Amino acid sequence: MKRFMLNLILVMMITSSLLYAQDSPVPKTAKALVAEAKKNIENLTPQQVQDELTSGNVVLIDVRESEELKQGGHIEGSVHAPRGMIEFYADPEMPYYKPEFDKSKRIILFCNSGNRSALAVATLKEMGFSNVAHLDGGLKAWKESGKPVIE
Repeated sequence: MKRFMLNLILVMMITSSLLYAQDSPVPKTAKALVAEAKKNIENLTPQQVQDELTSGNVVLIDVRESEELKQGGHIEGSVHAPRGMIEFYADPEMPYYKPEFDKSKRIILFCNSGNRSALAVATLKEMGFSNVAHLDGGLKAWKESGKPVIE
């Protein structure tokens, strides 16, 4: 009987630890979050972005920090909306709402290397934006492809 009770307790302990492990997901790194986001969003090349800008009805949003704008320049016509404010600028019910975040328009985001913009696009999709993409590789890829930047 003692042996049965010990085995029962052991099984219960193992089962509860397995259940607990299922409830608490393994933490993800920033790199893993970006990779996951990029699988579920539209990733555009610099040429695709330039083509869309030429066709019109596109809002290009720069999610870099203000200091980065001063140091690295910007793409002509882009609207500045730092990554940390995206959710507040995109929500019409917030006092920080920016009309550039119009769900009826095509919205393309970019940052310096494409990581923050990928995460921001994933967030906007969760907020109901369907026609949203990002410049894969960011401003670095834009510059490397010879596209113009306003310093």
